[in-house]
Amino acid sequence: MSSFQPNWVSKPGNTILDILKERNITTESFVEQMRQPADCIHRLIYGEAAITSTTASQLTKVLGASEQFWLNRQLQYQESLVAVNKLDEEKWLKAIPFKEMVNLGWIKDTSNKLEACLKFFGIQTIDDWIREYKLGIAGSVSFRTSPTFKSQLGPLTCWLRQGEIIGNAIDCKLWDSSSFRASLSQIRQLTKEKNPRRFIPKLISLCADSGVAVAIVRAPQGCKASGATKFLSNGRALLMLSFRYLSDDQFWFTFFHEAGHLLLHEGKGIFVEGLESEAGVSEINVQERESEANDFAVETLIPPHLRGRLSKLKGNKRDIISFAIEAGISSGIVVGQMQHYGYISRSYLNVFKRRYNWEDILSV
Repeated sequence: MSSFQPNWVSKPGNTILDILKERNITTESFVEQMRQPADCIHRLIYGEAAITSTTASQLTKVLGASEQFWLNRQLQYQESLVAVNKLDEEKWLKAIPFKEMVNLGWIKDTSNKLEACLKFFGIQTIDDWIREYKLGIAGSVSFRTSPTFKSQLGPLTCWLRQGEIIGNAIDCKLWDSSSFRASLSQIRQLTKEKNPRRFIPKLISLCADSGVAVAIVRAPQGCKASGATKFLSNGRALLMLSFRYLSDDQFWFTFFHEAGHLLLHEGKGIFVEGLESEAGVSEINVQERESEANDFAVETLIPPHLRGRLSKLKGNKRDIISFAIEAGISSGIVVGQMQHYGYISRSYLNVFKRRYNWEDILSV
């Protein structure tokens, strides 16, 4: 055995396999010599069963080395797992914007960051987070983000989780697509309200009556999402808004874009914009659904009989105001659409856009 150098980070079963290979002992012969059921030996080799004192004694008889060698092999393997898990915990916590979450009031400051973060996500282990958020994120959520930016998974999942917490706390009826579609004309009137203190409570109430929980959640650094939609397990829909650009045109277009996803894409698989990849969804399908949601927002905000006139407004301020009054929306939304379609530059006429502040938004 002088040529054999065990790797303590690997499973004890790997040590056994290396010795068997070195001595040209077949697995079948090893099982027979160990005088234990084949299933028990296979579990031992593949790391599903630990080396006990009884097993160590038998390994010494069959493969050599002392019983203490085999017991130490098991102990050091277990210690290495603890060390690896600690490294995983540290790496995970670095991806979570803990300090910012404390400042936003999502969690309380504590020295036990791991426990606080696991509690925030409603999970027991990091593996649960990987399963429910990292792997499950694309399968349950649709995002609207800037196409030029990518969200970091840690901040993004924290933002989503806070939305779930807020959404589940909102008293709303069961999801009713017909009722929600009918409510959009009333919601559309809210675009003319200047102050979030006035229109946010009305927006939340109108949506709740149709089974849609609207959650206003400020995005932490690294999360580029403007909005998201998700159907909750309690039969309600979640519509998240981040007020990312703090302007009326962006906010309301995002709302109606997300409303489009709820009405057009319910139960139609996965849609995610702004993430690196999507499980089971082709890029063509993503673009189609994104385009459909954009079209829905435009058609809801700009009546069909007025849409053709949008390109003819140019920079005439009086015409823009008249158009907005006739359309029943804010002038900022009109300007935002003109900029989007390239009728005017993105730096022109921004004075028409209403600017919001977080003090008003969070005071609701």
